[in-house]
Amino acid sequence: MRREEAPRDLEVQFDAPAQGDVLAQGGDGPPRRLPGFSPSVRRRVLLGAAAFLVLAMTAYIAFQAGGGGAGTAKPRPSASPSLSASGPPTIAQVYAAVAPSVVTIQAMNGETVAATGTGVVASAQGIILTAFHVVKGAGGIQVIFADGTKTAAKVAQSDPALDIAALAPEGLPDVLVPAVIGNSDRLAVGNTVIAVGNQLGLTSSATAGVVSGLQRTATNPDGTKLTGLIQFDAAVNPGSSGGPLLNAKGETIAIVVALANPTSAGTFVGVGFAVPIGAALGAGGGDQAPQQ
Repeated sequence: MRREEAPRDLEVQFDAPAQGDVLAQGGDGPPRRLPGFSPSVRRRVLLGAAAFLVLAMTAYIAFQAGGGGAGTAKPRPSASPSLSASGPPTIAQVYAAVAPSVVTIQAMNGETVAATGTGVVASAQGIILTAFHVVKGAGGIQVIFADGTKTAAKVAQSDPALDIAALAPEGLPDVLVPAVIGNSDRLAVGNTVIAVGNQLGLTSSATAGVVSGLQRTATNPDGTKLTGLIQFDAAVNPGSSGGPLLNAKGETIAIVVALANPTSAGTFVGVGFAVPIGAALGAGGGDQAPQQ
């Protein structure tokens, strides 16, 4: 038995001339035989040549498939489709797009903040839509834009029956970003919605859910009723009032105004309500932001 050694350089050994080997004539001398390879060496040479050809053909095919020599690489097929630019955005993308349009509303009592809520910039002139109950009876109103700009504001128009108010700020940030307005008439139960607001003082929070119902009625604490509402299950809490409710394309399709809770806790139990954007704009007056 022969012990296996580590790979090393090989020296090719030639056997003695065999009968039938090719003869060569050199100069004027007698014919002589060329040395031949042994059968084992011939097999090694043939196998090495075949392996080299296979590797060369594989490399050539891969080079052509990858677009080599064509100047520009060709796209390779994918096992799964990639996200198209025309496809719906992710919730993170929706939030990033609307966040610059969301503001904090502070109802002031002298120098004291009596109540806080949310608003959304709804026009190129800076008109802000919010819930009327957030600013009802306030001695003053302060608006804080997404970039930190603070300014006083006044109620330009309101509709208590819809719980909607439109605010006119005295100053505007250097860059004003109105929200994109959608069409709430196209909503259906089960559609994805995203609520953005300052719930429980947590500024510009985003939650997601679905439309749970349409044409709902909710009763205010004073016994008055709000009708034609969109019911949804994205989490909202005190501080969310006046914030935008968005569809899956990032369009503002409603203004959050209420939540239902069978207890006196006043926190979210899965039922929120919003005024459709068409009605809210009608109550707030003014020009609306561009639609997609």
